[in-house]
Amino acid sequence: MSIRAEHELHTRRRGRNLGIGLMLGGFVILVMALTYVKITTIDFNDLKGGAIQTQESN
Repeated sequence: MSIRAEHELHTRRRGRNLGIGLMLGGFVILVMALTYVKITTIDFNDLKGGAIQTQESN
C-alpha cells in the first residue's frame, strides 16, 4: 500500500475546520469571561430582597 498525496479538497476542509474551531474556542472563552465578571462584581445588598443574612452578620 503506497502513501497517496493529499487531495486539494482535504486542504480546503482543514482550513475551514481550523477557522470554525478557533471561532468556537473564542466564543467559549468569551462566555467564560463574561460569567466570571458577572459573578465577581455582584453586590448582594442591591438584590430585590435586601441583604442576604449570613452567620457572620447575625
